[in-house]
Order: sequence, then structure tokens, then C-alpha cells
Amino acid sequence: MAVDGELSARESERVASHLAACWECRARKQEIEGTIGEFIRFQRSSFDRQVPSPDGPRALLKAQMGQLAEAQHASGLRWVRFAPRWFYWSAAATVLLLVVTGAVILRNPRPRHGAPMVAVTIPDPSFTPGATVLVTEQELCSAESVNNRAVPAALRRKVFAEYGIASAEPGAYEVDYLITPALGGADDIHNLWPESSRATMWNALVKDTLEDHLRDLVCGGQLDLATAQREIAGNWIEAYKKYFHTEQPPTSLR
Repeated sequence: MAVDGELSARESERVASHLAACWECRARKQEIEGTIGEFIRFQRSSFDRQVPSPDGPRALLKAQMGQLAEAQHASGLRWVRFAPRWFYWSAAATVLLLVVTGAVILRNPRPRHGAPMVAVTIPDPSFTPGATVLVTEQELCSAESVNNRAVPAALRRKVFAEYGIASAEPGAYEVDYLITPALGGADDIHNLWPESSRATMWNALVKDTLEDHLRDLVCGGQLDLATAQREIAGNWIEAYKKYFHTEQPPTSLR
């Protein structure tokens, strides 16, 4: 409701106060706004061009109505000839709505339940917004081990089920931490996602490189921990481009 601007002034003030203190909610709000913006851009660039023009169906409908009127006039039924103008436009609007609805259904068929998803390089924020533990930068940087902890098999199965992956070839996916424990990521299903091992460019090795780089920046005092967590949770690919100043990873990581 806050994103849609439906809150009262008092409620908006409370939300703004909460967002100022909660990086996770700020990241979630940015993800929602980004998703809305991407949908609008997609609609303008792709969908609008594919919606059939109403001129053709409207002309066809008028021609058919004219033929019907002539046929009924010849048989002594004159009511169609005197039908109000709104009747014709209402019928044309109905035809247009059916055409548009058909285009939407054909373009966005409903996936079968349990059907495997395509290669996942960016997690779905509705399933995996990211989750962290309470830890200071000093505690984080003084930790002896920075390796990710193994995800229990039962939790891995829950992650696959959440993403609709009923079955997968061995090694096709790696259940990965969105925010790595080396940056304060939690052992929580909201911080786990099935990262595709088939991605040729934005793969797990590239993400690991980003995680190490962000940790070095945090522990070197060049970046605060909350920012690093927010950047990698929001869109780790864009974060890689930002912090490595490149549009794609080197070939050695692909």
C-alpha cells in the first residue's frame, strides 16, 4: 500500500520512519518499485506493439452487422436497422476485449504445476528477499572461516519446492545463499535460492567473486556492511557491474 500511495499521511510517516531504520524493508520496497517499472517498460516496448489494432475487428463487425440488418430487413424484421449507435460500439468493444485477452493468454500461458523453471540467475524476491543475522562489522571481519555453511537436505528440498522445481538433473542447481554468511547472511529459506549451474555468464563463480570483493571492501572500511548486504540482495548482477566497473565478467569466470 505504501508503494501504491494508498496510506494516510500519518501511516506514510510511520512507514518512512521504519524504512529509514530497516535496510531489509527498504530493499524490498526498491524491488517492488523496480518490478513495477520493469513491467511498465516491458508493456510499452513489447506488449503494446503486439496487441492487434481494433480497426480490423471493428470494420469486420460493422460489415457483419450491415449484412445482418439487410437480411432481417428482407424478412420483415426492422429492429436491427434502428438499433442505437451504442449497440454497435459496445459489440465492437466486446470483440476487441476478446482479441486482447486472447493475445495475453497466448503470450503468458500458465505454467503446469511442478514444471521446472528455466535457469535461475536472479532469485525471485517474493521467495528470496534475503535475510541476515545481527552481527557487527568487527565480528564479521574477525571470523576465522568465511566459507558458506552446507544447506541441510530438507531445507534444499523446501527451496526447490518453493521455486516449482519438482525434479532436476544432478548438479543442475546449487542452493545458494543470496547474502553470503561471509556478509552476515542467515541460514534461512528467505535467503536461499536454486542457482542454476548451467548459466554460462552469471554463474555461481562470478557471484562468489563479488561476495569476496564486497567483504574486502567492508573489512577495509571502504563500504559499510548494510550497503553491501542491500546491494547483493537487490540485484547481485547489477552489483557486480557496479563494483567491478564492467558489463560482463571475464571469460576466465564463465
